[in-house]
Amino acid sequence: MKRLLRFSAFGLGSIALLIIAFVAHIWTSLGSAPSGDRLIRISESPQFENGQFYNRLPPISHGLSLAMFKKFISGGSDFTHPENELPIIHRSKADFDDVSEDVRVTWLGHSTILVELEGIRLLIDPVFGDYASPNKIKGIKRYAPAPLPIGDLPAVDAIVISHDHYDHLDSETIRTLASEVPRFIVPLGIGSHLEYWGVDSDRIQELDWWEEVQIGGIRVVSTPARHFSGRSVNDRNATLWAGWAFKSQYRSIFYSGDSAMSPHFKEIGERLGPFDLTLMETGAYDPMWMDVHMGPEQAVLAHQDLRGHVFLPVHWGMFNLAFHGWTEPVERTLAAAAEVGIPVALPRLGESITLDSYPNQKWWPDTPWQTKNEVPITSSGLK
Repeated sequence: MKRLLRFSAFGLGSIALLIIAFVAHIWTSLGSAPSGDRLIRISESPQFENGQFYNRLPPISHGLSLAMFKKFISGGSDFTHPENELPIIHRSKADFDDVSEDVRVTWLGHSTILVELEGIRLLIDPVFGDYASPNKIKGIKRYAPAPLPIGDLPAVDAIVISHDHYDHLDSETIRTLASEVPRFIVPLGIGSHLEYWGVDSDRIQELDWWEEVQIGGIRVVSTPARHFSGRSVNDRNATLWAGWAFKSQYRSIFYSGDSAMSPHFKEIGERLGPFDLTLMETGAYDPMWMDVHMGPEQAVLAHQDLRGHVFLPVHWGMFNLAFHGWTEPVERTLAAAAEVGIPVALPRLGESITLDSYPNQKWWPDTPWQTKNEVPITSSGLK
């Protein structure tokens, strides 16, 4: 009897420790809200008012509608996940012994992108964990492993973050790279998360829209976006969201971050364009949140407003974050781009492109998808 009691106590103790560890992991992944001097600086931003950041164009909120509830219950498309293993170009550190002196961009899935521009290497929105959510048991799991393991990353000059959502800012990744990367360039407020996860404050540079820093011969400019932020129920819009322009003497690259359609793209194109390459979000859209994600057709319009040349679709092909089929974003992007003659780069996971050489053929399977006429995405407030 005593042995049984001891065994039961041991079992209950082990379960309790597992629960504590699970809760602690989730708590840590939430990050930390801005405070002190950081909050004082935030309060001076033109984008900040009444305790939070705002978009230039206010979004139309649909709330938790009956239609949204039905979609969550049904799960949306029958093709939200790949049926077979994805074709991956597996990479290692040896593949990046030399930094490109022109342009080389490696798509690592979703919005994780390795950008090499005239001798400078930048890592954008690195997510190397298995989940784009705090819950690692029933969370949003990636379709495929990272094509370049985090332990095989080449040296990078800076990490650049667009906003603090889990599919763009991964606490495990940041904790792993905290002491490995010399600079973290982020929108206002996100430095609080980074410091909480072990990044020294002197490595962090926080920018408002239109502010910029220099890395070697590269201008890194924070640009407006139309989105939102938050990692828990009580920190919505406590940190800023942004797109990024990377400009050298001869080349220019634009990354949209997450954004709905807005006149800010035309303003960016006028002030910083033209761009040799745009990295544009194309997935995770839905008519119920048309003021959060722009969708493929509007991404092509934004590319035109930016005065872009080559279009590389990102924010698709790795996580199920909406109700559409997993191949639908790229299929609709290709259709929209073909209508206006825009060249589209279509790298496989882990594949690198240059401006002189980029794949433009389908590598994904043919699966059913809905067209722009069946599910139109049009952001509000546009003239």
